[in-house]
Formats: sequence, structure tokens, C-alpha cells
Amino acid sequence: MAHRQRRRRRPAGPSQITAKLTIPFVGEISGTWEPADAERSAAWELYLELITRVSVEELDADEGLLREALSSLYTFFNTTREILRRYGPDVAPPLAPGHVSFGVLAVTVLNRVLRPLLTSWHPRLAAYESQRPPSRDPVAHERQWEHSADLRAEIAAVRRTLASLARTLQVVAGVGDLIDLPAPRPPRLPGPTGEGGEGGLSTPPRSSERF
Repeated sequence: MAHRQRRRRRPAGPSQITAKLTIPFVGEISGTWEPADAERSAAWELYLELITRVSVEELDADEGLLREALSSLYTFFNTTREILRRYGPDVAPPLAPGHVSFGVLAVTVLNRVLRPLLTSWHPRLAAYESQRPPSRDPVAHERQWEHSADLRAEIAAVRRTLASLARTLQVVAGVGDLIDLPAPRPPRLPGPTGEGGEGGLSTPPRSSERF
């Protein structure tokens, strides 16, 4: 018996949305987006990159490394260019005034959001890192940098723009929310008795319980 061929999912999503992005220290870009199928597919790929390679969540002052954040943003910069090359002119069609496309949003983020941050701060951080004594911990050294708070603030502003872009791409790609995922439930520890704490092994979950 011949196996049934699995049907490929056709890109889904709204035929038109209003897209708006705030550019740190510059202003905002907005317009009507009427995505073609190629733009929906490109939106999914870029959405996936945003939520897996670049954190779209804010970090506290004592979390993360500035170097790791800059490296992640640099990787995202290159990946976005690769997606634009792969899909070509189909994601950057000629537009009427007041309209945007995948190409417009992606290139705006590259040139107006990421490039200024990376070209300004990468060499300054690298110069400071080169002064670290071999005996000093890299994390402690970075957090003693006099410009660390300024860089962290600019990274936070960029993250907010990327989070807004991710939400727009999610809608265009017609996929579920993969950013605000529910937190995993902590494992149930066996009590002394089976169910609730009186010895023995815990009883198996009822069929109605979800994992």
C-alpha cells in the first residue's frame, strides 16, 4: 500500500496588518503590510531566529554578559541578511506610500537599530576587555566597566524593538506565541506514603491529568 504523502502546510496569516516599530533614539516606522507567501515564510524564519538566538526578554542588571549579548546580536544581523538573500525580491516588492514589507522592516532593523549599536560599542568593549588581568574573572571585569550601565541600557532599548518585531512576525507568519510560554510545572515529589505524603511511591497520575 502506498504511503499517503504528507501535505506541506501552506503559509497562513492575515492578508493585511498595520506594522509599527520604534527605533531607539530615532523615532518609529509604521505602515500597512500586505504580506505575500514568501514574506510569511521569511517572517517565520526570522521569528524563529529572534526567539531562539536573541533574547527578547529584559535582563536584570546582574544577569547576562554584555559580550554575549553583542555576539548574539551580531549573529542575528548576519542571519537576517542571509534570509533576505535567500528569499530575494519577493520580500521587498515596490510599495505604495504608507506601506511596508518584510524587506523594509528587516533592513530598517539592521541599519537603524543593530548597526549603530554594534559599530559603536563592539570596539569600545573589546578595548576594555583587552585590559583584563589574567587573574581577574571576566564577569567581574566586565561589570566594573564604567560604561557597562550605558551599554546595558542601549541593549535593552534594542531588545524592546526586537520584541515588537517578533510580535509582528508572529502575526504575519500565522503561528502561535512562542515567546510567553507557560513555565514548566515543578516535578511532584513522592511523599512518605504514596499520595500526599504518607510513605511509599506516589500513585500514577489519573488519565485526566496533564503533563
